[in-house]
Amino acid sequence: MSTDQASTPERGCPFDRTLLTGEQSPTGCPVSKRAAAFDPFEDEYQQDPPDYLRWARDQEPVFYSPRLGYWVVSRYEDIKAIFRDNITFSPSIALEKITPTGPEANAVLDSYKYGMSRTLVNEDEPAHMPRRRLLMDPFTPEELAHHEPMVRQLVREYVDRFIDDGKADLVEQILWEVPLTVALHFLGVPEEDMDTLRKYSIAHTVNTWGRPKVEEQVEVAHAVGNFWQFAGKVLDKMRLDPDASGWMQYGLRKQKEHPDIVTDSYLHSMMMAGIVAAHETTANASANAIKLLLENPQVWQEICADPSLIPNAVEECLRHNGSVAAWRRIATKDAEVGAVKIPAGSKLLIVTSSANHDERHFSDADMVDIRRDNASDHLTFGYGAHQCMGKNLARMEMQIFLEEFTRRLPHMKLSPQRFSYLPNTSFRGPENLLVEWDTAQNPERKDRTLLQARLPVRIGEPSRHSMTRTLLVERVTPVADDVVQLRLADPHGKPLPRWTPGAHIDMECGSPERSRQYSLCGDPEDTSVLEVAVLREALGRGGSQWVHGNLSAGDSVRVRGPRNHFHMDEKCRRIIFVAGGIGITPVSAMARRARALGLDYTLHYSGRSRASMPFLDDLRDLHGEQLHVYSGEEGQRNDIPALLATPEEGTQIYACGPVRMLQALESATSHWPAGALHIEHFVSTLQALDPSRENAFEIELRDSGLVLPVAADQTILMALRKANIDVQSDCEEGLCGSCEVRVVAGQIDHRDMVLTPSERAGQNRMMACCSRARGERIVLAL
Repeated sequence: MSTDQASTPERGCPFDRTLLTGEQSPTGCPVSKRAAAFDPFEDEYQQDPPDYLRWARDQEPVFYSPRLGYWVVSRYEDIKAIFRDNITFSPSIALEKITPTGPEANAVLDSYKYGMSRTLVNEDEPAHMPRRRLLMDPFTPEELAHHEPMVRQLVREYVDRFIDDGKADLVEQILWEVPLTVALHFLGVPEEDMDTLRKYSIAHTVNTWGRPKVEEQVEVAHAVGNFWQFAGKVLDKMRLDPDASGWMQYGLRKQKEHPDIVTDSYLHSMMMAGIVAAHETTANASANAIKLLLENPQVWQEICADPSLIPNAVEECLRHNGSVAAWRRIATKDAEVGAVKIPAGSKLLIVTSSANHDERHFSDADMVDIRRDNASDHLTFGYGAHQCMGKNLARMEMQIFLEEFTRRLPHMKLSPQRFSYLPNTSFRGPENLLVEWDTAQNPERKDRTLLQARLPVRIGEPSRHSMTRTLLVERVTPVADDVVQLRLADPHGKPLPRWTPGAHIDMECGSPERSRQYSLCGDPEDTSVLEVAVLREALGRGGSQWVHGNLSAGDSVRVRGPRNHFHMDEKCRRIIFVAGGIGITPVSAMARRARALGLDYTLHYSGRSRASMPFLDDLRDLHGEQLHVYSGEEGQRNDIPALLATPEEGTQIYACGPVRMLQALESATSHWPAGALHIEHFVSTLQALDPSRENAFEIELRDSGLVLPVAADQTILMALRKANIDVQSDCEEGLCGSCEVRVVAGQIDHRDMVLTPSERAGQNRMMACCSRARGERIVLAL
């Protein structure tokens, strides 16, 4: 067999045979060499899990690891789907030892009567949700706010201890201790027991997610056993004063009301697991965040200069370099993940840190962008029914850490060092974080009043409206009658986020309340600028008038994004692009990309006159015979029914333009395969709510167990906000797609301009700002 023949993938197998091993997965499929070599205990994985799995996200997003005995999942959508379906993908093995211990270590654990049972992390339904709902109140924003003064005082006192030393190991001297103290206070642990529990907390992590050597297992088992026994003694002490403050005391009070739901063994297990959950993940997340920001000094200086960016920075750090690298699940029945068959009983390692760097969801994912408008989509806290309940306590602590450091040590920098991590599959943070600074530059030596400043802490994920970046208007260029092109750049010359064709930005036109969406029309590969074109609309809502009347070179504008709800399928056989007037803006970027990829495409561009059509000369030069121009002034008209008379298999249609044109396209493609037509709307047809014509209904939030009324004069978004439920939103007109929520049950009255007909027919997603329920209740995955 020739070399060429040998390297050809076998029939039915998507991989080059030269890249396969002799090993097989449980389904009988050959294991690739890279999958066989996967080892999450290696230093390369510990240093940077997303980079370690970059090959998997690109080539083999779901693979079997014979070394681990797990299926490994690396992409965002696959992992989110697993989190959503906690029946098929049970969390019951989340706290199972990933490295089985030997008989000697097991005997040690038995001697301590170690009996760790189910907790909120690894409990199945139907037991899980009733307990979660009963124990949730101490995690509400109102309750968490009571802890803020204590966190501030602790952070201030710890920084006071080393502020004049000029150097510190932040992990040892503050980041490990403060979250542990906060965790113990939150749980309600008496002061006199805190020091003992401090000694044992790390043992649980090594025992559950680590790979201790045989000679280390007995020592770890003794530590875990001591931890278990002492946690029980502390819990017994709490029973003597169940009315005291603390989450465990709250659980004891709930036990009296619901003894069948909140059991003794459950409280004992939660006492032990809660310390680890509230302590180590926050300590590691804080260390990871500060390390990441100091490795990107421009970003660090930005938040030092503008502390209002700190909540955004926390969210981006949680995405980019979070403390939870992976979770585990077990398939309760035969299933499929990313088109890979997963047999019942299979164990899965879902690498959330890899998902957080998936370019399919996060544009320019490796870039640290503290103005990223979808950073809070990260999966570091999990998703769905088992999402971390303490996430907002962690956010609060991280914000206060960054506030204190940026105010008192803005000149801090990393010392030369090699970072090390405790080898385990799931939780990561540097064991040491050495920093240094010139004490003579400590700002408080010149201005003691800065110690009195205090920023409001945002308890919860940042508002999308806070994710703005200020850009410089480099140039304003007329490109057609009543159309100007804006060339926007970072005022300091820094690169801007990459974007994909079809993406848009949200621009504040004079005020945050007047935000408008404009499609990007430049070159996606050019990270130095973002370019949009704006048509002056005399009868519009004022945004375009403001742009034309107020912006000139040298001005500044605030924007959010880029983000994309109008993605182009780069693997389709053929593309027909249709644009009308200013609708050419997203289509021009798509056509440029199609040409670069060598795709078969045509571009049909209509306008009132050639003088009113932006970019006409450039498009002619770039696309030649692929471009078809229709000028109404010259009596030319795009005959859409004739253009689309015959459906073409594998052909996709992308269109943007006036409402009448889009309606004509929808009519002309009614006989085409579902999903062939993709439309971008610029104008909403949404009308103001008329209570006399609307029905009231209820929304059930599946993951929190809440049921909220939606009045006839309310949107779902309004009802969620009233209940203090964070849902991202922007245009609030059904145009931008920001407020999309997943629907679990119930019929939807779709009123948005974002979803395709096939997406609407799926009845599994809706826009909270405008769409409603057709019946009395709709169930959302919130």
